[in-house]
Amino acid sequence: MFRILGQDALYVEIAQVFKKRMMELAGDDGAEKEFRDLLEGSETSYIMNGTTEEHTFFIHVPKELTPEQIQTMADASLAILKRTVEETPCIEVNEVRQKYQVVITNWEEPEIIGLRKTPGMSSEAVFKPIIQALDEPGRANSSFQDRYF
Repeated sequence: MFRILGQDALYVEIAQVFKKRMMELAGDDGAEKEFRDLLEGSETSYIMNGTTEEHTFFIHVPKELTPEQIQTMADASLAILKRTVEETPCIEVNEVRQKYQVVITNWEEPEIIGLRKTPGMSSEAVFKPIIQALDEPGRANSSFQDRYF
């Protein structure tokens, strides 16, 4: 069973529980109140790396946020987690503390295929410059210089 900031959660609800608990643990001072307001308008997601057993919480903020607001979110997140980590670990699995990280970002990965494909990001647009750079005239290919002929 997963335990996120002191609350039990199923795997599919970890991101929502993380967001809810961070908002509950935020204080009423200026920075943490602003953090709560900004977090409410953000989207959270969660990924677990099964190989390294690291857990990553992503807070995807709207593009309209200024760098100062994003820094406020980072500072408040750190303050909340530092204040609560001793008695309430961020994430536990079967009562064992886990390694984790929190990523605050406004970057969106472009879609290369699909219905919502980002303009200019088709596979041809992405790979064509790479292929052209590899077969430009005058570029020596060290692996084919008189070795096989």
